[in-house]
Amino acid sequence: MKSFQEYLSYLVSSTEWVMLLLIIGGGIFLMIYSGFKPYKYFKHAIDLVSGKYSKADDPGEVSHLEALSSAVAATVGLGNISGVAIAIYYGGPGVVFWMWLTAIIGMCIKFYSASLAILFRKDLGNGILQGGPMYYISEGLPKVGKGLAAFFCLAGLVGVLPAFTTNQFTQTLMEVVRPDETLLNLGEFNWRLIIGITLSIITSLVIFGGLKKIVQVATAIVPFMVGIYFIAALYIMSANYTEIIPSFRLIFSEAFNLKTAIQGGLWGLIIIGIRRAVFSNESGVGLAPMYHGQSKTKEPIREGLVAMLGPFIDTIIVCTLTALIIIVSKSYLLAETNGITMTLIAFKHSLFGVGDILLMVLVAAFALSTLFTYSYYGTKCLSFLTDFKIGKWYNVIYILSITFAALASVDVVIGLIDLSFALMSIPNMIAIIYLSPRIKEAMNNYFKTI
Repeated sequence: MKSFQEYLSYLVSSTEWVMLLLIIGGGIFLMIYSGFKPYKYFKHAIDLVSGKYSKADDPGEVSHLEALSSAVAATVGLGNISGVAIAIYYGGPGVVFWMWLTAIIGMCIKFYSASLAILFRKDLGNGILQGGPMYYISEGLPKVGKGLAAFFCLAGLVGVLPAFTTNQFTQTLMEVVRPDETLLNLGEFNWRLIIGITLSIITSLVIFGGLKKIVQVATAIVPFMVGIYFIAALYIMSANYTEIIPSFRLIFSEAFNLKTAIQGGLWGLIIIGIRRAVFSNESGVGLAPMYHGQSKTKEPIREGLVAMLGPFIDTIIVCTLTALIIIVSKSYLLAETNGITMTLIAFKHSLFGVGDILLMVLVAAFALSTLFTYSYYGTKCLSFLTDFKIGKWYNVIYILSITFAALASVDVVIGLIDLSFALMSIPNMIAIIYLSPRIKEAMNNYFKTI
């Protein structure tokens, strides 16, 4: 009799080729089809985020910066700290190369998906424009659109549960604080339960305040946590500066080394990199366009360019920092367990023995920002399947799941998210590719005006 985890692993492996074909194959098609134009306007994207082209009377709920901050808050989280460690644990340093490649491709996917989120957004009668994959899938795909949009939302209800974030934050806290050694001996289960309940209470204080409250908190937290993490990473690399160039060499040499691919040769190595990069920046999955669809703008291409910055910040910058920390400190050779322990070892050994405490503080900020922002995705999915009054009840399910996730196995958690993300990418990428001519036309017209 197979266990739930074994069935889950089978389902995940069965969807891997679909994810590879749609996200990598589809992403490469979009890059070529766009003539690589979005990448040429990287500086313009930064200007848009700075508010240079914003107008107070533009339709929408949040600014370009708030939309990007919220989307990045959801992605720049434990996926960048723990997810990278998991990738290196299973695939070796070479897996980082495939994460980079997926992120570069993902930038173009984000450009198209966020542009579509604005192009197809609509007023559902509550006076607020709604945009996201469920709307461009249902409106843009003839005949099958509504069914595929419902499929996307159903997978999303599971995929956006805070399982991974809560699980890895709990593991970090248990590793650093070691409560059974320093406090009352309540046992690991009870301490995990206490952590889960505490996170549930803190998260509920923010998410029940609605979108405005979420983006305000995310905009405040994201610059702080990325800045501190960046400073700590630079110090660790400067202390090990002689290992930086060899680390890059190792990444490139191991990227095509069959011996480093523990799971199924080179194919397994590529899949691990794609999985973790997709989990890290969500390109092709369709989550970030839900925030970008609420941005204050009349021009779809502008929001597409803003969204394109997400994978760059998330994977090219933050994930690379984490990978280099792990490689230059040699912690990937010391860790015996999967998950965030590898990053904890790197921080502790490189920052005067207290780096693990600093990382715990940063993880708390990363975790909370992700917990706050992910709830909006689930609410939007349930609202599409039912209505906005019922959709708000998703937050209750979300809060309850936090406590469960604190107690769950990391392998089960990772499997559920990988499966859900793969299923979400199917209708999302089909819609993006099918509707790409609409964005290409709008893109060519917009770029003539700037």
